[in-house]
Amino acid sequence: MNIAQTANDMSSIVHADKAHVWHHLFQHRALDNADPRIIVDGKGLRVWDQNGVELIDAVSGGVWTVNVGFGRETIADAVRDQLLKMNYFAGVLGSVPGAEYAERLIEKMPGLSRVYYSNSGSEANEKVFKMVRQISHRHHGGRKSKILFRERDYHGTTIATLAAGGQPQRAAMYGPFPDGFVEVPHCLEYRSQFPGAEDYGIASANAIEEVILREGPDTVGLLCLEPITAGGGVIVPPGGYWERVQEICRKYEVLLHIDEVVCGVGRTGTWFGYQHYGIRPDFVTMAKGVASGYAAISCTVTTEAVFDMFKDDGSDPLGYFRDISTFGGCTAGPAAALENMRIIEDEGLLENTTRMGARLMDNLRALMDRHAVIGDVRGKGLFCGAELVTDRASKEPVDEKLVQAVVASCNRQGVIIGATNRSLPGFNNTLCLAPALIVTADEVDQITGAIDTALAEVFG
Repeated sequence: MNIAQTANDMSSIVHADKAHVWHHLFQHRALDNADPRIIVDGKGLRVWDQNGVELIDAVSGGVWTVNVGFGRETIADAVRDQLLKMNYFAGVLGSVPGAEYAERLIEKMPGLSRVYYSNSGSEANEKVFKMVRQISHRHHGGRKSKILFRERDYHGTTIATLAAGGQPQRAAMYGPFPDGFVEVPHCLEYRSQFPGAEDYGIASANAIEEVILREGPDTVGLLCLEPITAGGGVIVPPGGYWERVQEICRKYEVLLHIDEVVCGVGRTGTWFGYQHYGIRPDFVTMAKGVASGYAAISCTVTTEAVFDMFKDDGSDPLGYFRDISTFGGCTAGPAAALENMRIIEDEGLLENTTRMGARLMDNLRALMDRHAVIGDVRGKGLFCGAELVTDRASKEPVDEKLVQAVVASCNRQGVIIGATNRSLPGFNNTLCLAPALIVTADEVDQITGAIDTALAEVFG
């Protein structure tokens, strides 16, 4: 990075940021006597701030987004070329990249057939909720409108998606929330809610059936789950869980919605996380990795059966899906997504994700052997977590401040890692790792090496 090129005007940039930008997830009191950090350049897994400090990014842009790494000229070129030709038209009409990407995407998702474009994961999930509510009115006389969600899962920042979120601190002070959202238990075996269960995966899934029966099957329209719980602690469902979940949904005619906003487009070593489990969802949503952050895009993907529920002969003037996403009509998103998909295919990044994910897990297990503070490591592909505890026998979670001290230590060493924070009261104790799918063995070792040093520094 050539920091000298930007040094002359960086002071004014810092001033403008500090004076006018409201940052995400940030307490601005911290900037009363300090400058904000501004990321000015990126290449591969590495970024540089305004002072020329180089960092390895082990969380793909901070929020699990930049799957193919920074500085991809071919994606930038694809977006530029498309914007010059046709940048935008409302989604009531079609576009060339929109049609092409939808076709390519559906090729990766057997059993699904329709793509609805919008511009964020929250919005994509909200579309599903609206579809389910409209299906309830059109086909079930207003019944089957309840939406089930799982403890610890996260589905977005809107009021409705927060109502469907299993992270209480994310939703705190944003109520009252709309009715009709019902929580089911999490499936983290390390924090078992079903002591003595012979098959924890089946027991956790059966807990969902109990909720459906309690609420009344004729009232429940949708079950919304992440394939692997992300910000709630990187929870990989136990064996048998997903198969039993699908069986329950089919038994009670509950539509199954898989939120792939984090896991989608290669993160776990398959195109989508649910594809590890052989299930056939009715809805799949995605956003972050679809275009690796080079353009805003999200997709709500459905089966043809769902799509057909919004078709009629015109006798119902309100029968179609009466929804719009303004920037779902921007062509930059699908143009970037097409090139993003090509890169993943041509560079073998699904295979690299599997190989480097195995190395990352092996390294984390080795750290667990050296540091008693690590109570559990878990993950799939390049999406891994390490839960920190004060004592392995009691599994008492480490205080969140100490977890953030580990994150800060890694940062000082030039490595950006993530952690659960301000989400789960008493359980914000999991380090989270999701490097770009291009990560090398040396970079994996650098990331876990920084964690090794940080754990020794913070816990001795």
